[in-house]
Amino acid sequence: MTEQHENDHANGASSATDAAGKPRERIKGIFSTQAIQKVGTGTTTRRTIQKMYWFVEEDTGGSLEIQPLNKNYVPSGPKRRITLEELLEKFSPEPEFYVSTVYPRLRELNMVIQKGERHREKGEIFSAELEFGQALAVDEENIRANFGLGLTYLDRGEANKADDIFKRLVRLDAAFEKDHKHLFNEFGINLRKNKMVDQALTYYQRAEELAIRDDNLMFNIARAFFDKKEYAKTMEYLQKALALNPENAESRRFAAFLEEKGLAKAGAVPSQSPASPPASPPASPPAEANADADSGDPADEAS
Repeated sequence: MTEQHENDHANGASSATDAAGKPRERIKGIFSTQAIQKVGTGTTTRRTIQKMYWFVEEDTGGSLEIQPLNKNYVPSGPKRRITLEELLEKFSPEPEFYVSTVYPRLRELNMVIQKGERHREKGEIFSAELEFGQALAVDEENIRANFGLGLTYLDRGEANKADDIFKRLVRLDAAFEKDHKHLFNEFGINLRKNKMVDQALTYYQRAEELAIRDDNLMFNIARAFFDKKEYAKTMEYLQKALALNPENAESRRFAAFLEEKGLAKAGAVPSQSPASPPASPPASPPAEANADADSGDPADEAS
């Protein structure tokens, strides 16, 4: 799931401070733990030492997050936070292992994903599927590879295969992180355009559950509810979008469209800035917003 930049190839990537306030390298790299396990029963019982590797990274606030390496020595699976004291007490640094094994695997994985993304941009969807499939064979929870494969299936109109990817992504919190916002938006829009409206709604509302407060997201939820002819819910989410950003012109025009057609009893729509011209209702409902979250920019129209 973790995708490292190519220059992140040594433990300690940036500065932090120790308990005495002195500068030190911020912790970033591979650490290991060991556990003794019993194998067999009775007289055949023997003890073995199992070694497990972890990717550890310290954020700017000094918090440490660890993620296990999978069988292919790539960081994958759930992350959890630990204290510096716990790291020093229970984990052993493995800088050589990171440089010799983990970093090359991550670099190779990222190159395969980039090839898949380039193939998809060119419309070479079968080649894209092959590359994304190879990436997922290394890390089945890789966010970019899952999004890429899901979008490739949607490009081909293969709803059943896309639904499998949707079910995987909707369980992964990292799919909704800001780093993946562009892919998140594109995938949700394509779900709806492929008449997978229920999946699109589940997907968008999962983001809402994770406390993503973005007017474009609220607009896209409204657009999906409109397709289901649930006009009261459409207006409810347009009001949420306008409460977050009263200058969102598309949300205001969409609300005006609903009012003009008499499709929903409009509640109190947040007032517009005096400097903003009144929004005229469109002839048809707008497409989804495809702008990045937290950008503060007006929503770009998706094709």
